[in-house]
Amino acid sequence: MNSISPILNIMIKACEKASKTLIRDFGELENLQVSKKGPYNFVTNSDKKVEKIILDELAKQKKKFSIVTEERGLIENDDRNNIWLIDPIDGTTNFLHGIPHFCISIAFMSYNQIISGVIYDPIKNEMFCAEKDQGAFLNNHRIKVSKKNKLEDCLFATNKNGIIFSNLNSRVSGSAALDLAYVANGRFDGYFQKNLNIWDIAAGILIVSEAGGKTNEIDNSKISEINVIASSENISEKMLDKLNKF
Repeated sequence: MNSISPILNIMIKACEKASKTLIRDFGELENLQVSKKGPYNFVTNSDKKVEKIILDELAKQKKKFSIVTEERGLIENDDRNNIWLIDPIDGTTNFLHGIPHFCISIAFMSYNQIISGVIYDPIKNEMFCAEKDQGAFLNNHRIKVSKKNKLEDCLFATNKNGIIFSNLNSRVSGSAALDLAYVANGRFDGYFQKNLNIWDIAAGILIVSEAGGKTNEIDNSKISEINVIASSENISEKMLDKLNKF
């Protein structure tokens, strides 16, 4: 990326700062797995700690923006047209079980349009980001969606219900945000899932779109019960045919 907006820079810095706590807590989970108390409360506290760091960092620059976050829901501040959409740990179940596949996801929505998005995998040190009409990037290198044309050659991401519903060659990774980031980077060829929350997918759908991909039309004013289908243009129609009752 040659240059980024001040907004995206704030988001990246917030991810980087919060990731230090996340990596440290992930390392502690190994000890908690064998304790009587178990890791559940610990993970809840990790979520809250990471969220607080992100909110504090964002508020340093943009205190009046409103917020939608997994832990607290909608927080209405003075500016209700500019909104941060935050998932402090997307892939919490993976995190809980010591599986190194989770991320921080932050999006910025202005007047109901997603303008900037960041998905950061702290374990692999992979920073996916995009700004509207500026392309999508992984660690400063431009990314594009898959070029495959045949469904039989493709690999899709979904959840367990999607696996049951579809006969597409699909996998469950446990992180909706990373699934979308991987579609943008061509690791997955497509993604589909029902009943998601806006913080799960806001950054991802922008990153897919800016990587040349296609998603179904999404009502950004909705907070929950959002259905998402994403892929390259090449296989979009074929994928939709397979998911016509989705």
